[in-house]
Amino acid sequence: MCSEEGGGRQAKKRRGEARMGAEPLLPKNTHTHTHTHTQPNSPLILGLQPSALIDHVAKIDSSLLAQIPGERGGSIPVAIEELEHILNEVKTHILSSPPDPSPMRTMAGGSVANTIRGLSAGFGVNCGILGACGDDEQGGLFVSNMGSSGVNLSTLRTKKGPTAQCVCLVDALGNRTMRPCLSSAVKIQAEELTKEDFKGVKMVRDFRVPLLKLLQSGDIDLCFANEDEARELLRDDENTSPEAALEFLAKHCQWAVVTLGSNGCLAKCGREMVRVPAIGEAKATDATGAGDLFAGGFLYGLVKGLSLEECCRVGTCSGGSVIRSLGGEVTPENWQWMYKQMQIKGLPVPGLRQ
Repeated sequence: MCSEEGGGRQAKKRRGEARMGAEPLLPKNTHTHTHTHTQPNSPLILGLQPSALIDHVAKIDSSLLAQIPGERGGSIPVAIEELEHILNEVKTHILSSPPDPSPMRTMAGGSVANTIRGLSAGFGVNCGILGACGDDEQGGLFVSNMGSSGVNLSTLRTKKGPTAQCVCLVDALGNRTMRPCLSSAVKIQAEELTKEDFKGVKMVRDFRVPLLKLLQSGDIDLCFANEDEARELLRDDENTSPEAALEFLAKHCQWAVVTLGSNGCLAKCGREMVRVPAIGEAKATDATGAGDLFAGGFLYGLVKGLSLEECCRVGTCSGGSVIRSLGGEVTPENWQWMYKQMQIKGLPVPGLRQ
């Protein structure tokens, strides 16, 4: 079950079970609709993202950033009118990017959706997403994008109302400025979740607040944190290093991972601790989804029974694949790049007999 309410990425377990181009618009005369036309088998990994989200990612010249409210590099909520205004202005501020066939990409977004889509499309793992999308054009795009990637949509509800959107502006240096519109978006509520939603699920990614209380509950099997999240986790301590954060996380869950961007990652399971470098061959165009795809690769490694270090190496391959183009969705060419990197490192490539 995945949610985007909080700072860390966790795999949570349930008692008795291990948890850890647009289609035609959806019907507008229904308040709630579940997509039951997708994969019949229960997903191995289910992601909970209460609100479906559409990302509009564009590479722009920095002059546009001076014209929109809020500081550069941050993520500040905006009203739908402001989001539409920014999208209109983007058309005259797009930077040409020869390696990327499209200077602006629109796709399903959100940390959970990025991870689940990557696991399904790139690794062939049966995954589902639990949440709600609106009965608008953006909701149709979310369904189309996730469904075409092989994601099980049987637990995705369609509700009357708008789907969340986010504009992600990437400057020439790869820095991101995000303006999400979330306030009026449809959302799945806790009381709407049923046992049937989790039938057959073996692993669930989850974001919860407060993070510390959740970690100390003993219900978390796996936790991912990036460098900033790790520092925030230990803000009241003298030592806020990634290593210190890793030790703290490892006390409360079986697998603890701290990602370090271009410096790779640290991971610990029991007494084993590894440091794995990032892939030097990855040319960074946009870092959107890097941590999400790393998590997907790591989870694939766990599903395959790989060692801690191998899980991390798969994660660096998948994380490195998504930063080679705009947005949090890996292109077919970059999936092939990832498979090649995995072969070079002696890792099991999805779909190939080992």
